[in-house]
Amino acid sequence: MSVSGTYACVIKSPLGEQKMTLTVNADGDTFTGSSAGDQGNSAITDGKVDGNSITWSSEITVPMPMKLDCAATIDGDTVTGSVTAGMFGTFPLNGTRTA
Repeated sequence: MSVSGTYACVIKSPLGEQKMTLTVNADGDTFTGSSAGDQGNSAITDGKVDGNSITWSSEITVPMPMKLDCAATIDGDTVTGSVTAGMFGTFPLNGTRTA
């Protein structure tokens, strides 16, 4: 199964649970897409695919400008991973495929 799809995700951060819709458009060993949620919308940068594992970065501006580095594994319709927010640490990401 391709990692391409739309995923309803939750990131457990110090600000509470942050809901996010992750869109993955895989093309070989790279992907493009976006993340949209409570903290705004941002384009995926540096999207990489390795089997059923993906890594990417995105920039947010709320609650402050920051680069997020993300990694996840997609197993069927389930996604699990982590989001690293610089000096604030790393937080778990979980979700399910919606499309």
